[in-house]
Amino acid sequence: MDPRSEVLLRQAELFQSPLLLAGAPADDLLGQLPQARAWTWHAGDQAMLESRFAGRSHYAVEPPEVAFDSAVLFLPKSRELAAYLLNALASRLAGRELYVVGEKRGGIEGAAKQLQAFGKPRKLDSARHCQLWQVTIEHAPEAKPLESLAERFELSLEDGPLQVISLPGVFSHGRLDRGTALLLKHLDGLPSGHVLDFGCGAGVLGATVKRRYPQNRVTLLDVDAFAVAASRLTLAANGLEGEVISGDGIDAAPTELSLILSNPPFHTGVHTNYQASENLLKKSAVHLRKGGEMRLVANSFLRYQPLIEGALGNCQTCDEADGFRIYRATRG
Repeated sequence: MDPRSEVLLRQAELFQSPLLLAGAPADDLLGQLPQARAWTWHAGDQAMLESRFAGRSHYAVEPPEVAFDSAVLFLPKSRELAAYLLNALASRLAGRELYVVGEKRGGIEGAAKQLQAFGKPRKLDSARHCQLWQVTIEHAPEAKPLESLAERFELSLEDGPLQVISLPGVFSHGRLDRGTALLLKHLDGLPSGHVLDFGCGAGVLGATVKRRYPQNRVTLLDVDAFAVAASRLTLAANGLEGEVISGDGIDAAPTELSLILSNPPFHTGVHTNYQASENLLKKSAVHLRKGGEMRLVANSFLRYQPLIEGALGNCQTCDEADGFRIYRATRG
């Protein structure tokens, strides 16, 4: 069980009335707290929770409309996302209890200070390298629309400026990361057909490809509901059409693809997790049509070339700069 869930269960008597678990991990916590419902923005966690606790989990960027007497926020890595989530929850809990639980190295003590805007926070527990904080909402804020927290920036590309709209919690929020910047220089001569932007984030790669190759069908895929929402906003801001889908890894992707483009993720919260990236590389041949390509950028220290060669039989390093490599491979 997630150590944050174990800390909550040490205080289980506090959580016997209708409760919302925001950012709930996909463990047995809902089984231990029968009055609780989960709100998650991670498609993989949603699938696992729904399979075990059908109808008790909500996947979205906004909290569910159902009533709850108190809420627990499992602290996310992003401080901006935490601020949005705390506001969304506190706006629904005037005079009631809001709890925050998180790992010490994940910034829980800083998040506790964010609670001061709503009342007087107090620490209830500290165990398993985690802390649990509580505040009674004395100053309930107005809920802020998510789009009001969007970061907008413009990329100067060869075929004109591209508008990018990012949301709190999305990878490289409000700026272009160096890896994607390098991959943008290697989008010449793409095959025609169906293109997948895997781990799309704010939709930079997918939007760039759709504008440069308008005849191509473009699908953008991410595990995170905030990234899915951001990608849709980015496409709309540039007058582009594309399919944006949520799903946990390459298994959620279409098949018969002409091209997979990716700056694949390797972090989950504060922890390093290579599973989604390695799965993408190992299963790429299943999703590419014969002659289809994969182009991706990765940190130079990651040993992705052997995995790509194992899946597709070939792998070319096209460029290396700023600690990143561009890989290209073709399904034979």
